[in-house]
Amino acid sequence: MKKDIHIPEVKDVFVAVIKEFNEIFSCDDWNTYIFNNKPIELEMVLVVSHGFDEKDQTTLIRKQIDKIPANSYAKIEMIQPELFRLNNEYKVTFFEGNKLMDKTFLFPKDTIKDEALEMVEEFGKAGVVAR
Repeated sequence: MKKDIHIPEVKDVFVAVIKEFNEIFSCDDWNTYIFNNKPIELEMVLVVSHGFDEKDQTTLIRKQIDKIPANSYAKIEMIQPELFRLNNEYKVTFFEGNKLMDKTFLFPKDTIKDEALEMVEEFGKAGVVAR
């Protein structure tokens, strides 16, 4: 019976932590964004995030985004550098047409750092990407 259940694979959606300069405070901020590279909009996007390791765990953060237009992005949250020592997980659920889609994006501990930055073409800035 399990073989008859089709779980659709999420493609062309990813989460990235982008390093951005904050002109107000003259410092670098790390902000998390969700990117929709699909030709259709995503509806009722729910993101649940938290950091964890063997000893510590952060509070669950929930963010609802009504719509993310096609080939666009939306900010999820700012993340403090103190949390980079933890595994940072983002569970994303959304509707694509009439289908409910779900994917978990994980930034393993100590992977969000300057040495891991790559250009995120969709944003035009450097960041760390989870696909």
